[in-house]
Amino acid sequence: MRMHFGRRSVVAAAAVMALPAMPARAQARRRIRFTAVFSDQDIRAEAMRGFAADLQSQFDVELHLNATLFRQGTELVAIQRNNVEMANLAPQDFSRQIPAWSVMASAYLFRDAAHMRQVFAGPVGAEFNRMARDQLNVHVLGPLYFGTRHVNLKPRKRINTPADMAGMKLRMPPGETWQFLGEALGANPTPVAFAELYTALQSGTVDGQDNPLPTSRTMRFHEVTTQFVLTSHLVAYDLLSISSRLWDSLTQPQRDAIQAAANKAIDASTQRHLAQEQEMVAFFRSQGLDVYEPDVAAFRAEAQRRYLASTQSQAWPAGILDRIAAVR
Repeated sequence: MRMHFGRRSVVAAAAVMALPAMPARAQARRRIRFTAVFSDQDIRAEAMRGFAADLQSQFDVELHLNATLFRQGTELVAIQRNNVEMANLAPQDFSRQIPAWSVMASAYLFRDAAHMRQVFAGPVGAEFNRMARDQLNVHVLGPLYFGTRHVNLKPRKRINTPADMAGMKLRMPPGETWQFLGEALGANPTPVAFAELYTALQSGTVDGQDNPLPTSRTMRFHEVTTQFVLTSHLVAYDLLSISSRLWDSLTQPQRDAIQAAANKAIDASTQRHLAQEQEMVAFFRSQGLDVYEPDVAAFRAEAQRRYLASTQSQAWPAGILDRIAAVR
């Protein structure tokens, strides 16, 4: 069959062929799925909604909160398997694959939130983030502070030193590093998933839990407990992380936009948590709970003794505690 082409058709075809090929990156918006176990009512959730809004002109950011996409402790492997692009990862999860990282999840390491941010912004943070990139294939955008962790108990027993915690079934997240933290507080650590914690406290499966005060209020743990013991044993943070595979595929302007949005979210979350922590003591007391400070020096001394005597500290970089303490 003979086909006939008019002059206009030939010119149009030639014009189309002359157009430069569009790069694949420009043809479709990149999708970033973010997974976290914290509640959609959490301060961090609000900060991440801001993160998504700041990037909406360039990326489709999907927020999967309340452990609806991956349960606690499985998010890092999900990134490594390319099942999700971004996650809120606990440093304890990093330590499962990089033993040296366990120091960054140890008790009484940081003085406060500002000290923690300074450490991560300096040479020590760069060193540990490089380990994460080289060995875990994740790029750390920054530490997402969510409060200082305290012990919250159902029994009414007064706690002053770690010896008073003997026999207490203290819920800790699954994982060796988390469980050791419970032991360092003198308790009997019991692994329970975050989503199941309220029921575990209510039923007496565990005697208590440890979390920052704002998190305890958001999750309504005060409804099924009687006291907060202000041990201040851990400056709590997670690592806002993105797949290095995705990160490396982005243009520099795209990376800059993501980092700027992450910095903004981290700053917003930090400031709101610090403000709420000041309010929570009064709130819990108004709900009839006992809120008091134990002998924190005794807790610190016992925790540090246990860490330094454990096999965990053998994997820590030489002099790391002194280097972190020296950051001002």
